[in-house]
This record gives sequence, C-alpha cells and structure tokens, in this order.
Amino acid sequence: MKLYFTPGSCSTGIHILLEELELVFEAHLVNLLAGTQTTPEYLVINPKATIPTLVRNDGSALTEFQAIAYWLARSYPKAKLLPGDPDGDARVIELMDYVVGTVHGQGFTRIFTTEKFTPNEADFEAVKAQGLDIVKRGFAIINAGLQPQDYAMGAFTIADAALFYVEFWADKIGITLPEKCLNHYHLMLTRPVVRRVLMEEGYHEFNT
Repeated sequence: MKLYFTPGSCSTGIHILLEELELVFEAHLVNLLAGTQTTPEYLVINPKATIPTLVRNDGSALTEFQAIAYWLARSYPKAKLLPGDPDGDARVIELMDYVVGTVHGQGFTRIFTTEKFTPNEADFEAVKAQGLDIVKRGFAIINAGLQPQDYAMGAFTIADAALFYVEFWADKIGITLPEKCLNHYHLMLTRPVVRRVLMEEGYHEFNT
C-alpha cells in the first residue's frame, strides 16, 4: 500500500494506525505548501487534492480520514480498533467525525488557512478568532465525555488517532487543552508507535 501524507497533519493519525497494525506500506510525501497536492500526477490519484490518501493493494485509492480509518479497522479486526458492537462502533465514529469535521474542519482550518474563508486581509484576525473559539468549544465538549486517565472509549481505537492529531496541533500552537484531553494526549505519547511516527515525521521533541 501507499500512504500519501504531510508530516504533522491529519495524515499523522492514519500513519499511526498503519504502524499500529504493523502493515507494510510506502510513504509518499505531499508538500501542501509547495502545492504538490495540485499537480497532475497527484490529482490522478486523488482528484480532491487532499490528504491523506491510501492506495491499497488492489490499486484503488481511498480518501478522507474517517473512511481510511474505518476501512483499516474493519479490514484488520483482530487489532480491535473498533469496539465491535453497534453502539460502541457508532460512538467511535461519532467522536471521530466531530474531531475531523468540526474541530479540524471548522476550527483549525480557520486558524491555519484563514485566506480560504475571506479574501479581505482585514478580516483575518476575526476569522482566526472564530476558529479558536470553535476549537476551544470542541475540546470542552470532548473533554466532558472522556474518562480521566484513559483512551476515548476505554481501549485504543481509531477515534484516539483522530483526537491525537488535533491535540498535537493544539500543543504546537499553544492552545491549552482541558485536563482530560491533556491526559489523553500524554497517554497517546506513551505509545511507542506514536512516538516513532512523530520522529519519522521529523518531530523529535514532545513532552509527556
């Protein structure tokens, strides 16, 4: 398989899942700042010009974090990346969708790519402030549903990989995580695979 990724992005969560499953795959760097995602070669693979993209052994490409994570969990059930019961699986997808769609898609996107939300530079700070509010409210909601010293669903699942990457972003740009989210972030950093993935992606300093 081939993973098309950008270090320190949402694709880090998929990178973690692939390593947790001990799968053999090729890692292909997509430089978002340089516009690699809009080259004709990449658009053939993923016309959405997004990351992550996972090209599977049959040559088909799968896009969108939630879809890739779900496919990995269902394809390798022995790893128990999903609880396995309808309610448990639904709760995992519920959290993962909120993280990716709202905390990332509505919040961090306004902070990181402000120009996509307004052509007027005079409005940039207001857009970023709105994004920060969305992120902080999102973490507060997630925090209320977490256990004090545990993974999101008790055992490690695909939802933890999603939650981790936005916690990682918050840490890197100085957003204070609420207590249980911070505990979750530190718990994730104790996983050898997570630490290895971060180092492979160029991050060598992180606090546990």
